[in-house]
Amino acid sequence: MIVWINGAFGAGKTSAARELIDLIPNSTLYDPELTGAGLGSLLPQKKLAEVTDFQDLPIWRRLVVDTAAALLAEIGGVLVVPMTLLRQEYRDEIFGGLASKRVSVHHVLLRPEETILRQRIAHRAQFPEDPERVDSTGRWAFDRIAPYKSALRWITPDAHTIDNSALTPRETAERIAEAVRTGAAPVCEIVQTPDPTAETVAAGVLLFDEHDRVLLVDPTYKPGWEFPGGVVEAGEAPAQAGIREVAEEIGIHLDRVPRLLVVDWEAPRPPGYGGLRLIFDGGTLTGADARRLLLPGSELRDWRFVTEEEAATMLPPTRYERLRWALRARERSAVLNLEAGIPVG
Repeated sequence: MIVWINGAFGAGKTSAARELIDLIPNSTLYDPELTGAGLGSLLPQKKLAEVTDFQDLPIWRRLVVDTAAALLAEIGGVLVVPMTLLRQEYRDEIFGGLASKRVSVHHVLLRPEETILRQRIAHRAQFPEDPERVDSTGRWAFDRIAPYKSALRWITPDAHTIDNSALTPRETAERIAEAVRTGAAPVCEIVQTPDPTAETVAAGVLLFDEHDRVLLVDPTYKPGWEFPGGVVEAGEAPAQAGIREVAEEIGIHLDRVPRLLVVDWEAPRPPGYGGLRLIFDGGTLTGADARRLLLPGSELRDWRFVTEEEAATMLPPTRYERLRWALRARERSAVLNLEAGIPVG
C-alpha cells in the first residue's frame, strides 16, 4: 500500500511524511525526487536539456512505479510518498502503473491557504543575510502556484484534502493516518490492468457518429486517448473481444459482429512485449445511442467524437497511424496488413 501525499511546493509534504512513518506501523519513506536526482547523473545532458522538470521524462514515471513496487516487494508494509503531481495524465500513468502491479494508493492532498503557502515558500527561499532576496528554488516555487491552483480542479475530487494551514507536521501526519485508517482517504479507484508478460493480441473498435467522426476514450490508467477495446482473453475470438470491451467500457452492446479493418503487428519494445493489434469497424452510433454512453469512473474519464485531424493531436503516434490506415481501409471496404503502423504486402 502507498500513501501518496500531494500538494504544492511548501505545503509541508515531506515534513508530514517524516512524521507519518512513525504513526503507521511498518512504513517507509520513499521520495521520488531521489529518482529524479539519479537521472540527472545517468542521462546525457542532451536528453536532460529537452525538459524543464524531471517529471516530464517518461523514464522517471516508469522508475517511480518500478521502484515503489520493488521496495514493497523487498520490505513490505506501507510506502509514504511525498510528491507533487499536478498533471493528471502523469497521475494516471503512475497510479495506473501501480494498480497494474496490485499496489493500492491512498491519495492525500495537503492544501494550506494560499497566503500561508506563500509565506512558507518565502521563508524557505530567503537568504538570512538579505530577507528581500529569494533564491532560484523560491522563484520556481512561486511560479508553480498558478499551475497548482489550476490542477486543483482534478486533484480535489480525486484526493482526500487536509487544510494544514494551522497544523504542525505532526498534527498533519496524525490527520493523514486517521484518514487512511478510517477510510476517509479511500483507495484510489483506478483499473488494475496486469502488465503483459508476453506478446498479446488486442482488439480495438471504431465507432462513428452521424457526422463520420470517430469515438475516442480517455483512460484513467495511462496517458493518451485511444479507441474502445482491449486485450483478447485466452480462447476468445478477437471480434467477440471487441464486442465485450465496448460493452464493458462504454455500455454499448453491438448487435452485429464488427468488420475487420486493420491487422497491425507491434514490435516488442521494452518494457512492452508487442503483439497483434486488430481494428474493427463497429458502425455508426445514432444520437440516441451516444446519449446511452456510460463510463466506468475507475477506467475511463471521458469520451469524445473527433475528426481525423483532431485525433492526430490526441493519440500517440503509433495509435494514430493505426487509426489513419483503418479509416483508409473503411473507405475502400478493404482489410490492410500493417507492420508497426506501415502497410505491407
